[in-house]
Amino acid sequence: MIIELNQENFKQEIQSDTPILVDFWATWCPPCMKQGEVLHALDADHPDLRIGKVNVDDCRELASAFGISNIPTMILFQNGQVLDTVVGLRNASQVLELFHQQGASL
Repeated sequence: MIIELNQENFKQEIQSDTPILVDFWATWCPPCMKQGEVLHALDADHPDLRIGKVNVDDCRELASAFGISNIPTMILFQNGQVLDTVVGLRNASQVLELFHQQGASL
């Protein structure tokens, strides 16, 4: 299940020792919508992956805190730390590779 993240639940969700990929996106961004489709398909195929989404228009403080200036931007977190950041549309294989690079078993 993809987790909708906001100011209230963001910090708690990224503190897990299980990696979480956070997608910073907006409704008016066509590449973001395509990235969302990719992430929803991955979520269906790999329910063990943790994926979160932050709407940058609704959560400007979070976007600013992580220096989000282009979307989509995805940041992989574990134990509250940034493990990796990618900017721009990624296909399913590229997204899975982010998890693999950090040792996540799928």
